Amino acid sequence: MKRTDRLYALVEILKDGKLHRAEDMARKLDVSLRTIYRDMDTLAASGIPVEGERGVGYTAHAAITLPPLNLTDDELEALHLGLAAVGHGVDGTLQAAAKSLSAKIDAVLPEDRHGAPKSFGFATYPFADAAEAFRHLATLRQAIRSRQKLRLTLQDGTTIITRPLKMDYWGRVWTCLVWSETEANFASLRVDQITTVTILPGLFVEEKGKRLQDYTPE
Repeated sequence: MKRTDRLYALVEILKDGKLHRAEDMARKLDVSLRTIYRDMDTLAASGIPVEGERGVGYTAHAAITLPPLNLTDDELEALHLGLAAVGHGVDGTLQAAAKSLSAKIDAVLPEDRHGAPKSFGFATYPFADAAEAFRHLATLRQAIRSRQKLRLTLQDGTTIITRPLKMDYWGRVWTCLVWSETEANFASLRVDQITTVTILPGLFVEEKGKRLQDYTPE
């Protein structure tokens, strides 16, 4: 398993909000305990909202609220992209300003933000391709609001017909929970692994067993 895939697999395990022992995750992913500890450090440094400690266990929570700003998802997304682009893509005054702005954001983040790392805009980032996700976010959000069916093509060439239900932000990783009509099951998809999104004609209506409230994380 590639390291990036393993890191995402760990996010999938942790995001149910329950406490997971490192030993159990190591056994499930067939890696050493030391690898799990190292991966937990990497996830935390990458902005994934991981909390916990060695010998106790780990969990993660998707929650983005920055009082007193109360940023929307779109505003937070734009802020993160802007800081990352300016902070890493230019020199001199603008780079210093981006880092200063990042520090000011850190100063207003709530204390209970589940262990998110400092330097919001400049955390180490192991998911190199996740910027690809941003081009689909607006379409996915609109489809969720309007209950619009979508045809999604993934990086592995798979094409599925879906009912998009929910978006989650995991500290620089976006996922979309869908009901897959192709596979007749729920699926949590990494948005950065979606290559094309096609809006299909007609809207879907909620049906028992296919609704967000019917989803139970594994």
